[in-house]
Amino acid sequence: MATNFDFLKKVDTNLFEIISEAEKLYRDEYFEQCMGQTRRFGENVCKKVLGANRTVEKTFDDMLATLKDCSTGEDVEKEFIDDLYFLKKHGNNAVHSSSVKKDGMEGLECLQRA
Repeated sequence: MATNFDFLKKVDTNLFEIISEAEKLYRDEYFEQCMGQTRRFGENVCKKVLGANRTVEKTFDDMLATLKDCSTGEDVEKEFIDDLYFLKKHGNNAVHSSSVKKDGMEGLECLQRA
């Protein structure tokens, strides 16, 4: 079955597997798990984008701060970093929430931002 992320198959199969799993979770209405998976995707994308600029960063927060420091201020960079922060925030909320919140719109937005 085709996914919205088929282009990643040729670029990075690991990233493709992570995000296609998020799509499957969304399709099956596992919205919180979908958001957790998109967070995982965002963190791995962040690692890839940082590349050699990643030194001592261990957490997603640290990597995002470094990515922000390396930014030239272009609008597209700001949007990309905002999307990663969004994925981090909503993924963390979904994973650490004490109650089940079946929010399909929030899951969909995570996929769109991914």
